[in-house]
This record gives sequence, C-alpha cells and structure tokens, in this order.
Amino acid sequence: MGTLTRWSRPRLAAALGYFRDRSRAIRSWFVFRMFSKSGDRLTTFLADNALPLCVGITLVGVVAFARKYDVLYRFMHKTDSKCTRHGGELVAEVLKGHGVQFIFTLVGGHISPILVACQRAGIRVVDTRHEVAAVFAADAVSRLSGTVGVVAVTAGPGLTNTITAVKNAQMAESPVLLLGGAAATLLKGRGALQDIDQMALFKPLCKLCATVSHVRDIVPTLRKALQAAQSGTPGPVFVELPIDVLYPYQVVHKELGMKTDARSVRQKIVNWYLNQHLQNLFAGAWEERAVSPLPVSFPTVSASKVQQCVDILRQAKKPLILLGSQATLPPTPADSLRRALEDMGIPCYLGGMSRGMLGRDNRLQVRQKRRDALRDADVIVLAGAVCDFRLSYGRVLNKKAKVIAVNRSKQQLYLNSDLFWKPSVAVLADVGGFMTLLAKGLEDYKCDETWLQSLRVRDSEKEKANREMAATAPAEHLNPLKLLYKLEEMLPDNSILIADGGDFVSTAAYILKPRGPLRWLDPGAFGTLGVGGGFALGAKLCRPDSEVWIVYGDGSLGYSLAEFDTYTRHSTPVLALVGNDACWTMIEREQVPMLKSNIACPLAFSDYHVVVEGLGARGYKVDRMNEGMLEEILRRAQDTCRDGQSVLVNCLIGKTSFREGSLSV
Repeated sequence: MGTLTRWSRPRLAAALGYFRDRSRAIRSWFVFRMFSKSGDRLTTFLADNALPLCVGITLVGVVAFARKYDVLYRFMHKTDSKCTRHGGELVAEVLKGHGVQFIFTLVGGHISPILVACQRAGIRVVDTRHEVAAVFAADAVSRLSGTVGVVAVTAGPGLTNTITAVKNAQMAESPVLLLGGAAATLLKGRGALQDIDQMALFKPLCKLCATVSHVRDIVPTLRKALQAAQSGTPGPVFVELPIDVLYPYQVVHKELGMKTDARSVRQKIVNWYLNQHLQNLFAGAWEERAVSPLPVSFPTVSASKVQQCVDILRQAKKPLILLGSQATLPPTPADSLRRALEDMGIPCYLGGMSRGMLGRDNRLQVRQKRRDALRDADVIVLAGAVCDFRLSYGRVLNKKAKVIAVNRSKQQLYLNSDLFWKPSVAVLADVGGFMTLLAKGLEDYKCDETWLQSLRVRDSEKEKANREMAATAPAEHLNPLKLLYKLEEMLPDNSILIADGGDFVSTAAYILKPRGPLRWLDPGAFGTLGVGGGFALGAKLCRPDSEVWIVYGDGSLGYSLAEFDTYTRHSTPVLALVGNDACWTMIEREQVPMLKSNIACPLAFSDYHVVVEGLGARGYKVDRMNEGMLEEILRRAQDTCRDGQSVLVNCLIGKTSFREGSLSV
C-alpha cells in the first residue's frame, strides 16, 4: 500500500495537470470562436440598425439629462427670476409652523439668511460664544419644552465645533435640529471655503442627515427632519443647506459668474450649463407648501403586556422602580407620571432628567444606598433606566429578582442582557405611557410598608453620616458638603439646577434636591463636561421666572466661562456656584493611588469671580476667611440675579473623603 501511494502521488498529480492544461486550451478556443462569431454578428447588426440605435442612444441621453435637471418639473413649475425672496424665509416658516421660539447660533455668512428670516418671523435668535454652547442650549430647550431645540451654524469648522454636543444629545435622547451651512451645490468638492464632507461626520451621530439640493426641497426636508427628531427614540437630526439654496435668485445668479458677452462656443456651453442649473435650483421655489408638523410616532404597549407586568408586581414583596431620563419625554406630562408613581406607592430611585419627578421630600423617593436596595428587591422595574456603567452593566441587579424593562430603544432595552442580567418582561414602548397604564392596573395594589420603611431607614443613616462629614473642617478652605447643604437650604421652589462637573458635582447629586419635575439637567450617559453654559442659557429662556443655578467644578467652568458674555448680551441672568479645589479631583482620586502621580491634574485657585466681572456679571469669592458670610453672599447673589445681572460665586473648597474610592471610568 505504501509503495503504491509513493508511486501514484506524483504520477497522479502529473496526469491531473495534463488534463487541466488541455481543458484550459479547449475552453480558450471555444471562447475565441464564440466571440469571433458574436463580433461578426454584432458588426452586421450595427450596420443594419445604425439609425434606430442612434435614435435610442440619443433618447437615453435626453432622458438622463431631463432627470438630472428636472426638465419636466421645470416645464410645469416656472422659475421667477425677479423674486427677491430667499431660502432662509422658508426655513423660518417651517420653524414657526412647528412652534419653535428660539434658534441658537454663532453667526456665519453661509447661514445669514436663516437668522435674518427667523428674526423677522418672531423667532428669537440667540448667539453664543462657541457653537458647542449653542447646541447645548438647544438640547436644554428640547428637554424643558418638549419640542425640538434648533441650532444653526456655519459650514466647516462651525459644524465640527458642534460634534461633542450633538453626540451628547444623541446619547441623552434629546430631539435637536442642527442646521448647517455648506458650499454652493456646484462647488462641493472643488475647494470652496470651509467645504468638507459634512454628511460623513454626522451620519453616525444623527437619526437623519439630509442635504437640500433645491430651494423647493427646503420645506419638505425640514418637516421630515423635525418629525424624525421626535419619533421613536428621540435624537438629533442634521440638515445641510448649501449657500445657494439660501440666498435670493439675483445674488446666486451674480455669483455664478456667467458672461453676458460670451463669444466662444465653449463659453456659451458653460453659460448654458450654469443657467440650466440655476433654473433647476429655483424652479417652483415659492409655491405654497404645508409647513405644519408631520405626525410623530413612538412605540406603544399592548394591554396584554401591561397585564403581564401587573400580575408580576401584585406578587412582589419588595418592588423597586428605577426611573430614567426617558420617562420625561412627551407625550406623557410630567405631572401625570408623578401621579402614577404616587398611586402605585412603590419606592423609586430617580436618575438623570427624572430627578425631581416626585418633588423635594416625597416619601416614595429613595436617594441613598441604591446598590443595597437592588440586591434586596424581588421585582425591579427599569423604567427608562439602562444597564450600562451606571448600573454596573446589570451586575448590581438581584439575580433572583424579576426584571421588567421598558424603553423606546430596542438596543437600550436589551443592553448587556446577554451578559449579566435578563429581563423577565421586555417592553418596547414609551416609558411615561407605560407607567400610567401600569398604575391603572394596580389601582387596588398596596406596597409592603415595611419594605419602604427599611429603605428610608438606610436613607436616614446615610444622610446622618453626610451631615456629620459636612460638620468636619478640612485642612484648608471650605468643606464642599457644608457649602452644598447651605445652597440646598436656600434654593427656591422654582429653581432649576444645571450639573456640570466631576467630583464636586457628583457630591452635589447626593445633597441637592430638585424641587420638581424637569428642574435638573445633567449631560446624561456621555458624561460631557462643558454643558453648563449652554444648558443654563436654554433653561433661562424656557423658564424666565426660574432661578437657574449652574453647579460647576472649577475644571468644567473653563469650557463655558465666556458664555457669561452671552447672558449679559441677551439679558438671561443665571447664577453659578463653583467648587474650586484647584484640581481635576475626579481623575486625581484614582490616578495617584494607581499610578503614583498627579500629572496634569493640578489647576490653580484662579479668580474666576474677577473674570466674569469683565463679561458683565457680578462675582463673589468665598473662602475660609469669609466663610461666616456664606449665607449672606448667596442671598446677595440671588438678589443681584433677580435684578437682571448674572452672578458667579467662586468657592474655594478643600479635600474630604466623601467620595474616596470613586472611579471615573
């Protein structure tokens, strides 16, 4: 057998190679003959049918040209070359028709027609000192008003400056419409000023990205974008508006550079081509079109699914609700959701935008020791709460507990469910609507009072420990807990809190109590620093009678300090409390013990209160020397703000062990 194998292998390979080569030769001959005959036939066919083929090819070219330049549309919808209207007016009409009250911007030549038209239409134009702040302001408006926040920025760097804020809006599920200028339609990719591939940048960040190629497309494109921003899981959308769809016909005609005295055939062809493009650009531009909102859609829950959840909760001894930001989305009013939670009587942890949903001191709200409560609960309702890093990817949930998860986003609904947790019931639906239906199904349900009391005892124990730590003087400067407790005592019922910072703001989240629904704004899951300036601007515009406080870390303040100029110019006075520990403390807490270095963490005890004075605001400094005047200074700051001037209170704070062991990643 071995001899046969040794002999056969090389000979078999040679034989196979011979037949393979012969096969290739035969195939080559066959293909050659086939194409030779086909070539002869093709030549004969072309000779016999030359005229019909020429006519056919010509017709195909004509059809292609007609489609490219919308010849049929232009035949039926003429271009008014004498009209002085411009595309910016159409943008303003759509925004006005959707109830938009504010448009945020940093001015640029590409978008000037939009801003001018919005002002004339009665939409307030608010310009910031950085494009990122404009998007943050629009984000805040969307959260507080239940409508779409709108921002317009110029092409190129104007748009690239917004990327962080747009991503933050995507992760926070905020409906924001970003209007971006762009190079003229004929000049894209030809080296025009600030011409880049903007669509490629925003497609991963936005629910919808669209470029407007004709003036007549402005209205339908914007209506579709505004609908998409609010439907399903809300989020940002981007509409690119080239400069030649925004300016009047005469301006665009002039800028095209057509020669009136063209003599050469080449120049005449160029003129003809440019004129065809211009006519197509403005054809049917000013015909009346509907500007009202298109219907918004979102997932709803079936009655059977609600009943399934009702049955689970009726058997629960230790139920717990975790309410996330998504619970605050339209169409369910915050007050209706609040009543539903109170009717069910189930203890709640509130996170993100839902903080304050139950007011300042509701007996159902639990604030402390959430991990322990999740370990003990036998039914957990994740009402818009997501099993990401904030819930340790689901690892903190009791493995024996039944989990009811509800979310508008299928991805967020099942996030990490294949690793650390499994939903007993997964509900793809609007959170607020689901919770109100759940409450109706539990009308005669009563949560075990001993369970609620055990959670409140834990809360009290933690609160007592916090108070004791607040009474301890640090080695230098102010105790941050004592400072925050003092602010908590002085906040009025109409106050809105903006959280922008790391260590100091994380401490504030344990101490400060929002007075009602939609009175707390933080970045959300992206954890973005720098939201404070824009968020406060949007909040003050939406709620002009509210006392808007930005709780800043000294690191995060640097991102939006210049927006105090914006508050001054637009008469939107806000208050800022800065926890100034001259350090990126959240990073230092882990970097030093892990890597034995605080490189790049130290800052300085800078005079931020002096800086804002130059921007039209009032500044105060509080340290160990005038600590006894803290309450008086805060009162004075509130009075100054009520009189129309923004205020920054620069509080020098010391180190405490309150958040010792906390990690920033």
